[in-house]
Amino acid sequence: MSALRVWPGRPYPLGAHWDGRGVNFALFSLHAERVELCLFDAAGRRETDRVRLAEYTDEVWHAYLPDLRPGQLYGYRVYGPYAPERGHRFNHHKLLLDPYARLLHGDVRWHDALYGYRVGDPREDLSFDSRDSARYMPKCVVVGDPVDGRQWRRPNTPWRRSVLYELHVGGYTRRHPQVRDDLRGSFRALAEPVVVDHLRGLGVSAVELLPVHAHLDERRLVDDGRVNYWGYNTLAYFAPDNRFLTRPDLGEFRLLARELHAAGIELLLDVVFNHTAEGDRLGPTLSFRGIDNATYYHLDPANPRYGLDFTGCGNSLNLARPRVLQLVLDALRYWVQQMGVDGFRFDLATTLARRAAVHGTGLEADFDPEAGFFAAVRQDPQLAGCKLIAEPWDLGPRGYRLGGFPAGWGEWNDRFRDTARGFWRGDAGHAPALASRMTGSSDLFPNHGRRPAASVNYVTAHDGFTLRDLVTYSRKHNAANGERNRDGSDHNLSWNCGVEGVTDDPAIERLRRRQMRNLLATLVLSQGTPMLLAGDEFGHSQAGNNNAYCQDNPIAWLDWERLQQPDGGDLHRFLQRVLRLRAAHGVFRRDRFFKGEALDGAQKDILWLTPDGGERDGHDWQLHPHWLAFVISGAAGAEHPGGHGGSRLDSSFLVILHAGAASVRFVAPPAAGGAAWRRALDTQEETGRGDGWQLEAGTVLEVPARCLLVFECPVQPAASTAA
Repeated sequence: MSALRVWPGRPYPLGAHWDGRGVNFALFSLHAERVELCLFDAAGRRETDRVRLAEYTDEVWHAYLPDLRPGQLYGYRVYGPYAPERGHRFNHHKLLLDPYARLLHGDVRWHDALYGYRVGDPREDLSFDSRDSARYMPKCVVVGDPVDGRQWRRPNTPWRRSVLYELHVGGYTRRHPQVRDDLRGSFRALAEPVVVDHLRGLGVSAVELLPVHAHLDERRLVDDGRVNYWGYNTLAYFAPDNRFLTRPDLGEFRLLARELHAAGIELLLDVVFNHTAEGDRLGPTLSFRGIDNATYYHLDPANPRYGLDFTGCGNSLNLARPRVLQLVLDALRYWVQQMGVDGFRFDLATTLARRAAVHGTGLEADFDPEAGFFAAVRQDPQLAGCKLIAEPWDLGPRGYRLGGFPAGWGEWNDRFRDTARGFWRGDAGHAPALASRMTGSSDLFPNHGRRPAASVNYVTAHDGFTLRDLVTYSRKHNAANGERNRDGSDHNLSWNCGVEGVTDDPAIERLRRRQMRNLLATLVLSQGTPMLLAGDEFGHSQAGNNNAYCQDNPIAWLDWERLQQPDGGDLHRFLQRVLRLRAAHGVFRRDRFFKGEALDGAQKDILWLTPDGGERDGHDWQLHPHWLAFVISGAAGAEHPGGHGGSRLDSSFLVILHAGAASVRFVAPPAAGGAAWRRALDTQEETGRGDGWQLEAGTVLEVPARCLLVFECPVQPAASTAA
């Protein structure tokens, strides 16, 4: 080994940082007794040097090496007690990843040497495997100069104008015919003009990427010839996953951020800070467990050898610990400032706000709406303006917290999903609930001045059926996952429209296409923030698989040829039309909840209607279980330019949703100023076009079965339409 110069260095910032002259290394561990820095050759196969970090300041081990440069590969060995009964699982035979590593070289290769104990020995708390794991581990990479965080020209789209679009980086372009073969499935492919143009042309304001952090494919999947396609098994919170890179640097992700920003599209990340890739106590020792298990994870205070499991993965990060909270905040700031990210969706976010369990049982680690995590994010100037979205539940006690997150947060609203699905499936009794969901779910978000946009509405997401499969299958078909169809949800509220799976029956196919249009229009025209699933715009199917987490193959990859087919192209044009309607009219994206009260002495801000055109009362909600109709006053959609007084009047709209199996006669209500209603959207039409057909007040309209209609009463010529 060479004689490297080693200087004391600094305890901050954590990680490996090149300052133009050398590299400072800093690693937190409260309970370690000794830390060694291991340096490797360019191939990552041979250890060239080992340096003891002799300096220990404020719980951080650190050193400065003036002879190192960007590109250097490294890892750590951390010495300390192997005492699971006290929560400690140190094992210096295990090469460990730096939690702050910003790039990884190589991948985990599964082997018994990765575990912190002797596999198969029932005394896992008494002995551990002494074999070296270095050959089976990826190596951390020292990266070069940071970028200037001020370079990002962010769209800063207001919540009320946001339309989210969830996609998987790999599967989105893997089969794209206009993307080069060598780029497909990468960040670079997403930045291609043809891809960005599709997103911009569709009308979405933000893409939400499924996890892009370096992650681990679980051993059981690898042994079975599968992978963790979705990536909800994070290995390193600062490093992008190598499978999305065409070359080993960070420039491709930054290019994606710049190209999306130039197109007016924000970039959001789905992040998994609730657990790590190390699994339960019998999982591998890769990083956090070997650095300071007792600090990083929620442990059972009655028996610290076990981790508290709020996620179904056997380990839960303990953000109630200051250093763990620091890790998460540092990671968020890094992706915002250095990588151009505009916001985050937090997987199983309830876990992030659970208190530390100090005695008794894990039930005491309850959700805390005033948790330090929320306070830290709220006051951080570098995160100000970021979109923060919670998946407002986890699998622990009292884990379902929809509506319980702080001001400024958006929340995935699964009650919108279930209500919209049940209504259009034809289930009785969903109309009253759908009325609440379409008006922003004020019953769920009543406190702290929260607005309708806090409700992130969706009908489909990565977890579950695609839109096409939702109207094609009444049960899941997950045999390809190798779990005997036992995985995935059985509560899908789907309907196959008469035949399970693919059919040549033209009547069933027409109904399926109309049902997809009904669901999309309901989503887009509801108050709140709509989220679309990539591929739904042209009818992507996963052949009935509602849990494609392990399918890195054509089952999950988008088939772009569908966009060129008549039905896929028509559905795409329909969604464009509905998104343009939402964008053009403030009544569909209000900044306040409806009150059901008259505005300026005129009509109510929203008026609920019976089929005879009268106002719907409590009794009427029970009489018409498949019917929902309402008028939104143009005054209810008024926006305040710049927020400085005055307002611009919008059109008034009549919206009719009929999920029944037979047509209904409807008496048209009067429009503002005695004008006629003009048809703006009709889901009976393949592309939804309304063609301006007029409907006079008092006219009896035969509303067909299972359709959604929108009529507009334009503003008077003297007024201007809301932007």
